[in-house]
Amino acid sequence: MLGLMQNRPLLISSLIEHAETFHGGVEIVSRSVEGPVHRTDWRSVARRSRQLANALAALELPEAASVATLAWNTWRHLEAYYGVSGSGKVLHTVNPRLSLEQLTYIINHAEDQVLFFDISFADLVMQLAPALTTVRHYVAMTDRAHMPQLDLPGLACYEELIQAQDDDYAWPSFDENTASSLCYTSGTTGNPKGVLYSHRSTVLHAMATCAMDGMALGAQTSLLLVVPMFHVNGWGAPYSSAMAGAKLVLPGPRMDGENLYGLLGEERVTFALGVPTVWLMLLQYLDQHPELDRKGLALQGVAVGGSALPRVVIDRFERELGAQAVQLWGMTETSPLGVSNLHLLPAQEHLPPEQQMPYRLKQGRGLWGVQLKIVDDEGQALPWDGQRAGHLMVRGPWIAARYYKSEQGLLDDEGYFPTGDIANVDPDGYVQLVDRAKDVIKSGGEWISSIALENVAVSHPGVGEAAVIGVVHPKWQERPLLLAVRNANGAALSAQELLAYMEQRVPKWWLPDEVVFVESLPHTATGKLLKSRLREQYKGSAG
Repeated sequence: MLGLMQNRPLLISSLIEHAETFHGGVEIVSRSVEGPVHRTDWRSVARRSRQLANALAALELPEAASVATLAWNTWRHLEAYYGVSGSGKVLHTVNPRLSLEQLTYIINHAEDQVLFFDISFADLVMQLAPALTTVRHYVAMTDRAHMPQLDLPGLACYEELIQAQDDDYAWPSFDENTASSLCYTSGTTGNPKGVLYSHRSTVLHAMATCAMDGMALGAQTSLLLVVPMFHVNGWGAPYSSAMAGAKLVLPGPRMDGENLYGLLGEERVTFALGVPTVWLMLLQYLDQHPELDRKGLALQGVAVGGSALPRVVIDRFERELGAQAVQLWGMTETSPLGVSNLHLLPAQEHLPPEQQMPYRLKQGRGLWGVQLKIVDDEGQALPWDGQRAGHLMVRGPWIAARYYKSEQGLLDDEGYFPTGDIANVDPDGYVQLVDRAKDVIKSGGEWISSIALENVAVSHPGVGEAAVIGVVHPKWQERPLLLAVRNANGAALSAQELLAYMEQRVPKWWLPDEVVFVESLPHTATGKLLKSRLREQYKGSAG
């Protein structure tokens, strides 16, 4: 027997319709690529999204055509999120930090028909265009006054494209499993792999994000989205903020401390999303400007993902800004939210702050919709005792089943996706990442967490950034090598001093055999440490 409820598909267009109807006057604030701050609202974004949908129809694109964006976090990019996917097309958010070779590969692999781009990427587009085999239309996301002079086929001005259409457009209804957007992984080896999301998976992910133990977004939230909208669809925030009716604050191309501090204050931001690097830049900016007001901000929370959250960031946000820094975990293949540490369980909330810290330093607990398990090398499930570490596996309605244009399945016999992370889970369900499987250091038959060593190293006031890799050892198989970047406070910091500091905080046998101070460390296109390059550079040596 079937239920007697209305069968309405879960579509992305329903999110912008809701925001327009119930939160139409709520502001969307952007630092524009052209420079000034731009103000609009959900009502205007919805109207212009419909105009964009009409413009795409006028281009006579194939059904389910892929439409690419090379763009920062702005209101125009937000309009593309809805105008493209809402009309049944596939939004392909392209990461401009990838190499030319990778960019060419993914745009051709996706068979993008249209390429929308911010004018700051004009030179990049000119370099790419000769090798792009499927792009028929280029759209510069600006107005006529700032339009670049480019020799590109089908080049159009975004504002003129919009203004040529009316907003009389009925969002189509179709199967909720229809593809909605496409993101490519930024893997360090091989070609990037495409993760193709559906309308259903995106809407369910937005619901989980809005939930109290997800990100607790609501109409009272003023959300600063520092995560680029080309990183896993901005962690889904462009969708969940519409569902919640939240004010959305977008930093455009500027993620520096000055711009972020200004937006935090001027827009009364209550919650912010970003990787640890941007928050460290904000804290460095505050260090350089002690005269700035810290306590007058409305900031209540900062969610961090992409890499582990160092305790120093938690402590400084709480002490100086009165805000709680919390961890999230996910990946491109998980849409990305997999676990959240937004709120501790009641049993931990009543503990003294120092006893809470071990829980707050974990990645978080699973949300409804995401099931977890950890397995050993043979695929056997391991207990959730907070001690035994194994391969982290996940499944759920917003988890990838396979990669775009690949027939190879990714899942085990129970339908779980292998994340590539090594983790343990405690009896309360808190996930603690030990390392990436490819980064964990195997020494004398035991595992050493490079993440844990890095977090301890950066907690030293003289260290700005750190990376730990395993190097070959004749007796122990591998031993850790620490590469550290000194900050302004650590000009005279020695290796012996840093190791002595770390010795008080980690098991002695974990201590790196050597410390190498470097001017900078390499990063992937998503801001993560590029350890594959470091391993190659320091291959066969102890530094």
